[in-house]
This record gives sequence, structure tokens and C-alpha cells, in this order.
Amino acid sequence: MDFLNSLVGDINSVLWGVFVLIPLLCGTGIFYTFLLRFVQVRQFGLAARYLFGGATLFGKKADKTGMSSFQALATAVAAQVGTGNVAGTATALVSGGPGALFWLWVAAFFGMATIFAEAVLAQTFKDTDEHGHVVGGPAYYITKGLGPRFKPLAVFFSIAIIIALGCIGNMVQSNSISQGMQTAFNIPLLATGIVTAVLAGIVFFGGVGRLASVTEKLVPFMAAVYLLGGTYVILSNASQIIPAFKLIFTAAFNPQAVAGGALGLTVAKAMQFGVARGLFSNEAGMGSTPHAHAIAKVEHPAEQGLVAIFGVFTTVLIVTFTGIVILVTGVLDYQTTGIELTQKAYNLGLGSFGMSFVAICLFFFAYSTIIGWYFFGEQNVRFLFGDGGLLPYRIVVCIFIVIGATLKVDLVWALADLFNGLMVIPNLIALLALHKIVRNSLTDFEQKLAQYGGK
Repeated sequence: MDFLNSLVGDINSVLWGVFVLIPLLCGTGIFYTFLLRFVQVRQFGLAARYLFGGATLFGKKADKTGMSSFQALATAVAAQVGTGNVAGTATALVSGGPGALFWLWVAAFFGMATIFAEAVLAQTFKDTDEHGHVVGGPAYYITKGLGPRFKPLAVFFSIAIIIALGCIGNMVQSNSISQGMQTAFNIPLLATGIVTAVLAGIVFFGGVGRLASVTEKLVPFMAAVYLLGGTYVILSNASQIIPAFKLIFTAAFNPQAVAGGALGLTVAKAMQFGVARGLFSNEAGMGSTPHAHAIAKVEHPAEQGLVAIFGVFTTVLIVTFTGIVILVTGVLDYQTTGIELTQKAYNLGLGSFGMSFVAICLFFFAYSTIIGWYFFGEQNVRFLFGDGGLLPYRIVVCIFIVIGATLKVDLVWALADLFNGLMVIPNLIALLALHKIVRNSLTDFEQKLAQYGGK
């Protein structure tokens, strides 16, 4: 087991290092930012109008023909906002210093252009299966956009994402819930795993209608609770807000000036851990969120592309609040890491309620990610096996949730990272190969906006 753990870790260090996926993902974001003429800046206001114009906690019931644009975004954000936004941010700050937060922002900025492209392609190449269900995602735009000869690449992607997110990834999320509940409330791990599996199963077996109904209510609620808690802590330490931001910008370019050379912090480390955490948290370019954006009911693919930008924006807000809370409370000691550091910050800011607050938020974040990742896997089960594969998949995911709650998950985390990395590669190939379709879609959309006076 130790050998396997070490082997997977070594592969991940290369795959997710500064020479493979990080430059590929960032490079794709930079490429699309310039190709689309900074669409994430130029059309941000219009994106907000589309989002908030259709935002509702009680939208029209989703069905096999799709869901509303807001429901699709909520489903995507449900998956994007996971334990990494709470625990992973703390790890990035410890490993790369406060400057990592700046490079996380940079990665997110370019990621907005990438996720716009993913949503446009997902909308452009979405399909309807034999039972009338709208389906879509990278497997579909690889097959339909690049041609049938690339179907093996689509199959590879589908297998990787089912393993990475639907199975192994959800083990990690359920483990985070069970550990948090045991620490805060002394609830047995197995009990938490069973309850989580039951709650998740209710959504799984309820179909896309129940999924959309849950995410459109859960995502705004959980984001608001976490941001309100973070705002209270930050305002309670208002005198440290400006120093915290100065620390971030100074450490981004001169880490030794902040923590001293003894800790081994460098600009390269700040960039590596900040960019990596940014990519993990917003999932831009990874091929996961297009499954939700594909089934949105919109008039033009670029419309959903603009809405998708807010998925990245939401994760940036939550990650930033986590980082600022850690910095203004002064708990960053470069020894404590992960969820323990985040809990330490909130304990200082919220008193005895801090640990419970983090545990509750962690539950909502991880639970929302479970149902989002399940749905992404489901779309690929449909691609590979049709509706006949759904029942076994749902049962397997529920079993993995229970098992994951009781395990030590070092190897599970490593395997999840490995399959996450593997699924990125075919998605990036398609994104880059189909760039003209994305550009032409945006051009067509903007021409129609001009023609109809922006309405």
C-alpha cells in the first residue's frame, strides 16, 4: 500500500506540476482570454444581467428536456464549491505563503475565459438520447465536434470522470463530512456516512428535476451563510484587512520579505500552489461543469457561457474569504494546515461556535459537491451505457459514500487527483481544437446583441 501511495504521489507531482497540467490549463485560459478579447471583463455586466435576471430559488421544474440557466449554474457551482475551498485554501497558504492567494486570483481570471468556452461547446454540441433526455459535456463535443474517429478519446474521458468524481471523488467528500462531524459533534464516522448516502440517494434517484430543485436552493444558501460568517470575522478584525492585502501582494513577488528565507518560500512556490488551488477550486478546463451547462435552456450558447463565468467568480469569493479570515486572525503559523487551520481561524473569530460553523459549512459544501459530481458522472454513464447503467451507478456511488466516510483517505485523495488529471487532457485537446467554434459563437452573439439593441 505504501508503494502504491508513493507511486501515485510521484505521478501526480509530475502531472500536476509546473511543467504539465498547470501550464496547459493556464495557457488555455490565456489563449481564450485573448481570442475572445477579454470576454470576462467586457461582458461581465451582461453576464450579471443574464444571471440575476433569471435567478430564483423556485425556478420552473427541470425535466428531461433540461433546466433553467440559473439551475444549471447552481448545479455547476454545487460541484465547484467543495472541501477544497475550505481546507485547500489553508494548505495553499501554508505551502506557498500568502502570495499564493494572488496567483489563485490570476488563475481564476483566465479560468473565466476557459469556462466560457466549455459552456459554449457544451451547448453547441448537446444531444438528446433515445428517451428524450438532453445530454451533453466533453464526451459529446469531442465526438460531435472532432468527429467519430475521436470517440476513443471521449470514452477515455467518460471513464476517467466516472472514476475521478462519481466514485473516488465522492469518497473524499464524504470523508471530509464525517471527519468534520466527528471533530465538532463527536458523531461516529459510519453514522455520518450512512446519513450522507441516504440524503444523496434521495437526490440521485429523483432525477434531474430533484437535482435542480435542491441545488437552486442549497447553493445560494450555503454560499450566503459562509460569506456572512467570514464577513463577521473579517469586520471584527477590520484593522488587519489592509495589512492582509498588503501581505498578499508583497508575498506574491517577494515571499522572503514576509516569512523569511528559512521557510523556503519562493515566488515559484507561491505561483505553483496558488495556481494549482485556483484550478482545483474553480474546475475551469477540467471538463466537469460543462455537463451542467449543456442542459440549460437558453436561446444562444454564448448566453450560458456568460452565466458560467459566475461559477468561477463564486468560487473565488469563497476561497478569498477563507484566505482573508486566516490572515486577519493571525493564525497562519506554517505548521497547522488544511481544515485544522481554517477551524483555528474561525474559532478565534467566532469563539466556541467557530468549529461547529466550519463543520456545518463543510457539510453543505461537500454534500453539494457529491450531488454535482454524481450528476457529471451520470451524464457519462448515459454516454457509455445508456439509461441501463444508471441504477448500478447510483447504488455504487452510495456505497462509495459510506465506505469513504470511514477510511483514511491519503491514497484515495491521490487517486482522485490522478484521474482528475487524466480527464483534463482530452478536454483540453477538444477545447483548443474547437476554438474557432467558440470564437464564432461569441461573435454571432455580440452581433445579434448590437442588432437588437442589447436586448
